[in-house]
Amino acid sequence: MRASKVLIEAIKGFESCHLKAYKCPAGVWTIGWGHTKGVKEGQVITQAQADSLLDGALLSFVTHVNKLGLRQTQGQFDALVDFAYNCGTGNLDKSTLLRKVRVNAPLAEIQAEFRRWNKGGGKVLPGLVKRREWEAQRYGQV
Repeated sequence: MRASKVLIEAIKGFESCHLKAYKCPAGVWTIGWGHTKGVKEGQVITQAQADSLLDGALLSFVTHVNKLGLRQTQGQFDALVDFAYNCGTGNLDKSTLLRKVRVNAPLAEIQAEFRRWNKGGGKVLPGLVKRREWEAQRYGQV
């Protein structure tokens, strides 16, 4: 499967674009559309670089979720890709969320697992509450 336009617009809405490195609420240096790998204090990029970083990251997360071998709807795929984009593939792979997806648990149980991942730096963050709710709802869509 591929990332939908709905997913790409959601990521852009959740992340917003920053062309100068900043520390996210969890204390991680971030730039562009939520890119964190190798980001350093004072780093500056162009809009084209930010968009390219998003495209590359999305391809990586799309590939990872596709390799999980799940049969899923576009909404389910988008929700898992967004979760991986925000929380990382390692966290997705070891999560109870993925275990419940694999056993086809009831939708409400899977949606509840998305909602559990709402903390950054040990604190509940309103932005993560909103993002996890989007993922939970998107997971339930075709």
